[in-house]
Amino acid sequence: MHSPHGLYKILFFSFLIFTITIPLYGKDHKVQPKEFGVYIVTDKGLKRLVPNIVSDGGEMPFIESNNPPRYALKDIDHFVLYGKYNMQILTINPLLFMQASSLGKPRYIFGKDIEFVVKDRGKDLFTVKPKELLGRGYFCLWINDTAWDFIIE
Repeated sequence: MHSPHGLYKILFFSFLIFTITIPLYGKDHKVQPKEFGVYIVTDKGLKRLVPNIVSDGGEMPFIESNNPPRYALKDIDHFVLYGKYNMQILTINPLLFMQASSLGKPRYIFGKDIEFVVKDRGKDLFTVKPKELLGRGYFCLWINDTAWDFIIE
């Protein structure tokens, strides 16, 4: 006859494995936005980013800051892009202050590209996750003439 002590060990380790693996599956849950756009996945769900126009100032492309949304560093997990985007030209960049415009709005240039991984999640749905943790600062996802900018605090 088996000892009850061995049965308790088996139950304990089964419970331990179960509690460790369930959160791992929950991290990569499928999200389906209702509208085309770029989203930040936070611990509170999807947050849509507003696009910003990339201008060409002759020397280099820049954007003018238009009160970008702010997120806490701990809240950002990854990004979701829903729509027809050319993922081959997508970049994630820190934004660096260049100068103020003639109207006094701050202009920012694109810093060095941040490496990321793109996963195709279905028809026109992609997840984008930086390979390294983002720090605090002003960032954007950039495709062609559009940048979705945000600030991490």
